[in-house]
Amino acid sequence: QVQLRESGGGSVQPGGSLRLSCAASEYIYRRTYMGWFRQAPGKERERVAAIHTAGVSTLYADSVKGRFTISLDNAVNTVYLQMNSLKPEDTAMYYCAADSVSSRLWAGQASYWGQGTQVTVSS
Repeated sequence: QVQLRESGGGSVQPGGSLRLSCAASEYIYRRTYMGWFRQAPGKERERVAAIHTAGVSTLYADSVKGRFTISLDNAVNTVYLQMNSLKPEDTAMYYCAADSVSSRLWAGQASYWGQGTQVTVSS
């Protein structure tokens, strides 16, 4: 049973935009906190953004502040990551995650993870 399903990845030129989507099961969506992480080849997984599913608060990694926006659509249990002004260093596999505890999510120790969607930024 798929709990989190990411989509929207692809290839884009530097300066371009992509929007990632993460569709969650009702059970997972009610876990309260959802976020995006990424992992480039040969590098550790890093956090990107997180949000409370009530839309009350958001968190962003310094490397994406001002360029990426995390948002929700509660009607379809989906979290989005709008990525603008993409750079080659944004190239990575992007993962959606969910947990009931924000600190656990932000530490990369979330209870639920998706399979990932690849983002490639290259000219």
